[in-house]
Amino acid sequence: MESLIKSLDSLYCDSLTGYSRRKTIPVRVGDVLIGGENPIVVQSMTTVDTMDTMGSVEQSIRMIESGCELVRITAPSIKEAENLRNIKAELRKRGYKAPLVADIHFTPNAAELAARIVEKVRINPGNYADKKKFEVIDYTDASYAEELDRIRERFLPLVKICKENGTAMRIGTNHGSLSDRIMSRYGDTPLGMVESALEFLRICEDENFFDIVISMKSSNTQVMVQAYRLLVQKLNEGGFKPYPLHLGVTEAGEAEDGRIKSAVGIGTLLEDGLGDTVRVSLTEDPEFEAPVAKALIDRYTGRENHAAIPEILHYPITPFEHNKRHVTEIYNFGGHNVPRVITDISKIDKVSDREMKAVGHFYLPELDKWKMNDQGCDFVYSGSNPIPFMLPNGMKEIQDFPVWILAPDQVNKFPLFKLEEYRGSERFHAELNFLEISDMEVEPALPLLSGRKDTVLILKTANTHSMPALRRAFVSLLEARCEIPVVVKVSYPDQSADMTMLYAATDVGGLLIDGLGDGILISLEKEAEHSRAEVLEQIKLHNTVSFGVLQAARTRMSKTEYISCPSCGRTLFDLQETTAMIRKRTDHLKGVKIGIMGCIVNGPGEMADADYGYVGSGKGKITLYKGKEVMKKSVPSEKAVDELINIIKEDGMWNEPETILFPDSRV
Repeated sequence: MESLIKSLDSLYCDSLTGYSRRKTIPVRVGDVLIGGENPIVVQSMTTVDTMDTMGSVEQSIRMIESGCELVRITAPSIKEAENLRNIKAELRKRGYKAPLVADIHFTPNAAELAARIVEKVRINPGNYADKKKFEVIDYTDASYAEELDRIRERFLPLVKICKENGTAMRIGTNHGSLSDRIMSRYGDTPLGMVESALEFLRICEDENFFDIVISMKSSNTQVMVQAYRLLVQKLNEGGFKPYPLHLGVTEAGEAEDGRIKSAVGIGTLLEDGLGDTVRVSLTEDPEFEAPVAKALIDRYTGRENHAAIPEILHYPITPFEHNKRHVTEIYNFGGHNVPRVITDISKIDKVSDREMKAVGHFYLPELDKWKMNDQGCDFVYSGSNPIPFMLPNGMKEIQDFPVWILAPDQVNKFPLFKLEEYRGSERFHAELNFLEISDMEVEPALPLLSGRKDTVLILKTANTHSMPALRRAFVSLLEARCEIPVVVKVSYPDQSADMTMLYAATDVGGLLIDGLGDGILISLEKEAEHSRAEVLEQIKLHNTVSFGVLQAARTRMSKTEYISCPSCGRTLFDLQETTAMIRKRTDHLKGVKIGIMGCIVNGPGEMADADYGYVGSGKGKITLYKGKEVMKKSVPSEKAVDELINIIKEDGMWNEPETILFPDSRV
C-alpha cells in the first residue's frame, strides 16, 4: 500500500484552491440526470417493508415532497423486486414521477427482475456474487483470475438487462462488506474498496455499458473520504470514463451526531468538487434526510465566485491516508495531545459559575467543587469580559491581550494577540500565548514565529471557500517548516443550529480528515444582539458541535458512538426506538462504539468499526456481537439490551454512570 501511495499523483480533483465541480459523464435515471453539467441530485431510501405497497407509496410521497429526487427501495428477494412494479404504478397514478432505485444485496435474480421494472439498480460488489465468511484465502494470480471469471459469469446477465432496458446502475462499495476475496488481497483499506468496484466496472465497460454511478461508503469518515479520492485517481489512472459519484456516510446515526458525521464526510468531498448525488443516512424517518442533503449541496451555489486563493504548486499532504501534521508540543497543544476545544463566551459579561454548565463544567455548591462531563471544554475565550471566579483545573481562560496585560493573574490566564499586538509586544506568557491571524496573514506572521516554543496560532478566514482557504494556509506553514500548533477558528453569525453543525463539520472536519488542526474554536464575534439566555444556548451549541466534529473526524473520542443504520424495508425492529433505548443506557461509555443494525444485510459488515453490535436476525430476535465475533444468537428483543450491557461488562468496558448533585445541571 505504501509503495502504491508514493507512486500516485496526489491531485484527485480539478483544483485544491478554486471551486469547480469534477467533470463527469451524465447518467440518465428516468427523467433525472446525474453528473455532467446537471445540479447535484438529492436522494433517500424508504424504511417501510417493500411488501407494504401503500405504506411504501405514502412514505415515498413524503420523501419526494421533502426534496428527494430519487427514491431507493430495498429488494432483498424476488417477491419484493416484483412488488416494485405495484409501488411504481401507484406513484405514477398519483402523478409522482421520481425515479425508483432497487437496492440489492446477495440476490442477483432479484436485481435482474428489478432492472426490468425500475430506473436504476444498486448492487454491492462485496456481496452480489459472494457470501462473506470472514475467511482469509491465499490466492495465486491464477486462482484470483478464476474468481474474477466466476464474478463475470454471475454479473453479466444484469449488465445486459440494464443495457437493454435503459436502466442505470450504482456500483456501491461498502467498507464493512468487502468480500473475503478483496479482504484477502487488499485488506480492510480504501484501496480494497476501490478495487472491489473496479472489478465490476471493468465488466461493464467490456460490454460498453456506461450508465453507472459509483459510491465508496463507510461509517468511518476518514476511510470514506480517502476511498472516494482514491477512486477518482484510479479512474483517471486506469483510463476509465469519469463516472458520477454518489456520496454518503453509512450508518451516520441520529440527530446532531448523524448530521455532523454526514457533513464531515460528504462536505469534505463537496469542497473539492466531488459528488453528483447525495444521500444523508440518518436513523430517523427518511423525509428528514433530504433537507439535510439539500442544505449541504446548496452551500455551493455560486461558490465559484469566491475570492482567489493562491495556487498549491506542490501538495505536501497524502490525501489517501490519514497522517497528522507534525507539530511541536506547546502546553497541551500538538505533539501527542488530542485536538483542544476552545469555547467562546466573550459575549457574556460577569459570567457566573452556574452558567459554565453550557461548556460542560458544573459547579456543585453543596460540595463547593467542580465536575466536568465528557464535553467539558479545555479553554474558554472570555475576550474583554474576564471571568470573576476561580475556574476548575480542567479548564483555562484566554483573554484579549489588552485585558491580560492588566490582569492581576497573568499566570493562570493566557493572552490572545492580534498580529500587530504580537509584533510590538515585549510581554508574553512564559508558557502559552495565542496569536490570531487570517489565512492572508500567514506569510507576514512566519518570521515572528521562528524559534517560538510558547505560541499557538488561531487561524481564520473570510473566504467563502473556507476549507480550501484554510488548507492553503496550512500548506504555507508546512512549506515553511513551521511546526507550531494551529487552532481553526470559524464563525457562522446567526445561523440555525443545523447550519452551524453542517458548516463547522465541513470546514473544520475536512481539515482534520487531512491531519490538519490541533483545536477548534467556533466564534461568537459576529453574532447579532441576543438575550443572555439565547447567547448561552449558542455557547452550548458551539461547545457540543465542537466535540461532535472532533469525534466525527476520528480525532478525539469524547462520547459513546452509535453506528446505526437508517433502517429500510429489511429492518426487523423499531430502529429509532431501539437506538434511543440503547443510547439511554450506554451514552456514558466514553469512546465506546456500538453498532445498531436493523438486519443481517447491514450487520457484521457495516459494523466493521464497532466495538459491540446489536443486529436484527429475525422477528423479535437479536444477535449480539463483540467486534465481528458473534457472542449470542436469537436473543429475545425484550432482553437484548440487558444482554448487550452484560457483554460490555464482561469485556471490562463498563462503568456506572455518575449523577450530578443539583437539579438544574442538565446540559
